[in-house]
Amino acid sequence: MTDLSDFQAAARRIAPHVRRTPLLDSGPLSGGEAGGRLLLKLESLQVTGSFKARGATNKVLSLPRERAVRGLVTASGGNHGLGVAFAGRIADLPTTIYLPANVPPAKAAKLERWGARVVWEGSIWDDANAAAVAAAGREGHEYVHPFADPAVIAGQGTVGLEVVADAPDVDLVVVAIGGGGLISGVALAVKALRPEARVIGVEPVGAPTLHASLRAGRVVELAEIATAANTLAPRRSDELNFEIIRRTVDDVVLVDDEEMREAARWLWFDTGVAAELSGAAAVAALRSGRIPLAGVRRACALVCGAGTDGLID
Repeated sequence: MTDLSDFQAAARRIAPHVRRTPLLDSGPLSGGEAGGRLLLKLESLQVTGSFKARGATNKVLSLPRERAVRGLVTASGGNHGLGVAFAGRIADLPTTIYLPANVPPAKAAKLERWGARVVWEGSIWDDANAAAVAAAGREGHEYVHPFADPAVIAGQGTVGLEVVADAPDVDLVVVAIGGGGLISGVALAVKALRPEARVIGVEPVGAPTLHASLRAGRVVELAEIATAANTLAPRRSDELNFEIIRRTVDDVVLVDDEEMREAARWLWFDTGVAAELSGAAAVAALRSGRIPLAGVRRACALVCGAGTDGLID
């Protein structure tokens, strides 16, 4: 399991390569305590457009050169692939990214501009991931898991370090969940520094992977995925992430695609922030009343990914 020293070491390792993103005070917190404020952690301004650059860079820069020299391989809904391609370019390593059919072509084109080889496989992330794991074993490449890896979790947790450093009185942190790597790292880091703060996860109604697992008391695999937020849509998480989330996350709530679209429109028209659907999920949970806010004075929503899909009907 990852502790505070791992997050601090990750922050030092990745600092020359990633951005320390701003924490924006976006105005009053509706439904919170009088004087409450809504803070936005703008990982949409991170290199490659999402927090994924943090975990991928920490993982790749932690690898022994002799293990990594044959190249990197992963599967992605788009953002993790961009993070691995970015890290591969830093380390001068060839990179192959397996993508499912639900990834927007623009993200595939961006991956190729970063120098990655793109392979299309299956309809959802789980299909592409099975192919990536098989390719890693067959070709001797280093597989970089998007969420179930302590080095990746440590890199993502640097977001939590920055939130608490910039808002020491934060009492609620809201995080979108895909496979669970971001919220695993953020929850561990935030709880280590500010144990009284609540950490709430957000998933799409059409991909309630951790929501269902927590209620079952074990990791479950969803029968189907029904959301346009493809970066929040694995059928299954992992035991590592499940155990961290079970111990450190106070609740997981669900939002539908239209609530994410409405939140993305609000982010754009009220704050000038362009967020993809997944990037707007945390704000959607707050704006739709899914999270009790009584007594909250400083709520932080992570805007985890840039894009314009949430702005298009």
